[in-house]
Amino acid sequence: MRIEKCYFCSCNVYPGHGSAFVRNDAKLFRFCGSKCRKLFMAKKNPRKLKWTKAYRAAHGKEMTCDPVLEFEKRRNEPVRYNRDLMVQTVQAMKKIDAIKKARQMRLFNRRKAKADAKNRQDIIAELGVHQDLVTDPRIKAFAVKRKEKKEEAKRLRQSGIHRKQVAMESDEDVEMASEQEEVVVEKVKKRAVKGKSKRISK
Repeated sequence: MRIEKCYFCSCNVYPGHGSAFVRNDAKLFRFCGSKCRKLFMAKKNPRKLKWTKAYRAAHGKEMTCDPVLEFEKRRNEPVRYNRDLMVQTVQAMKKIDAIKKARQMRLFNRRKAKADAKNRQDIIAELGVHQDLVTDPRIKAFAVKRKEKKEEAKRLRQSGIHRKQVAMESDEDVEMASEQEEVVVEKVKKRAVKGKSKRISK
């Protein structure tokens, strides 16, 4: 039994299901249902529809480069029927499916952890803005403490910038003073050389 893939949404098309469309250049397109066929005829891009596999793969929501996916590739190599080989193939399919599900779950957990961290930061930021509307004293104390820390960090950053500016100005003053000293030293050397030349001429 060969399980085809829908050209538009990449879901499984089992024998006796779906529809097919043959273009003028003899290229065959299989679809899981009328929805995908109508969208294909309307020349819609599957990468812009969130429910398709193409969109999910393009936005990092599905596994794209994993060794498990290599087993699903079509192989048009004729193989003589062998009962032992068929039993081993079915067992391998079950094992590969379990491995694939476990890896997909790990990918989902990693994505969910990132989303949870972002949501937590957004909630904390909103608490800092609307802390007057909070009734729970513990949450309100946490929001006030967080806001104070934020203001302190901002003040330290500003003071650090001010210190940097003062340091830059002092460095510029030192450079100007050193340049003036060099000019004075050069003048003194020139005068000394002139005095020696006068003495020699006398």
